[in-house]
Amino acid sequence: MKSLVCILLLLETFVFAVQQQLDGGLSENVRAETSTDSKQNCQLCFPDIHAALRELTTIVTEQKANIRALETRLKEQQTFILKELNKKNEEVSNLTLSQVEKLRKENKDSQIAFSAALMQSGGGHTGPFTTDITLTYKNVFTNIGNAYNPISGIFTAPLKGAYMFRISLYGSGSQSTLSTVSIVKNGERVVVAHGNQAGGVVNSSNGVVFLLEVGDIVYVSLWSGAWIYDNQNNHSTFSGYLLFPL
Repeated sequence: MKSLVCILLLLETFVFAVQQQLDGGLSENVRAETSTDSKQNCQLCFPDIHAALRELTTIVTEQKANIRALETRLKEQQTFILKELNKKNEEVSNLTLSQVEKLRKENKDSQIAFSAALMQSGGGHTGPFTTDITLTYKNVFTNIGNAYNPISGIFTAPLKGAYMFRISLYGSGSQSTLSTVSIVKNGERVVVAHGNQAGGVVNSSNGVVFLLEVGDIVYVSLWSGAWIYDNQNNHSTFSGYLLFPL
């Protein structure tokens, strides 16, 4: 600040002297007095102009150093903020992918459905037998989730939930032989499809919704002394699917 005052005083004296010389209005005494005042004013500030300039140079150098230090700190803060943002974005991205994969797996696990007909080829009656038997529906149309076993004829619940099951029955009419099957849950008859008449053919169907625990089994049982018919037209079927998990 002191340097600036001195420089301003010098500039003011110089301008004043130039103006007086142009106007021709100053005597030698006045010019001498003006010069003396200028020197005295400047000496109040610094011994000479070079000292003032050196101080100004020092001040400017210090300010430049301060500015460079501020720029360095700003760059460091910017780098830190960008790293933190990238880290957060990566965490959010990983979390989102994890959630999507989890939902995809849960959705895939809950896709359970099957449908099958009794005869895989040819045609004819199954039964009658002297005891109840588990029917094996071998002509599998759909088995999403592989919960139905076409070898044993048994559906095993892979998830706790509500399941829908349906059966259709076709048989020959007979006075002595019935066409009767049941949907069985864990060894217990629940619903029956039944047909009986002296001649022609018989048709019947039924369905049920079960609340199943994991590992519960469902199958179709042919009653003792009854028969069921099927051929390439797939008259007699067993189907089931998960309505929703619980």
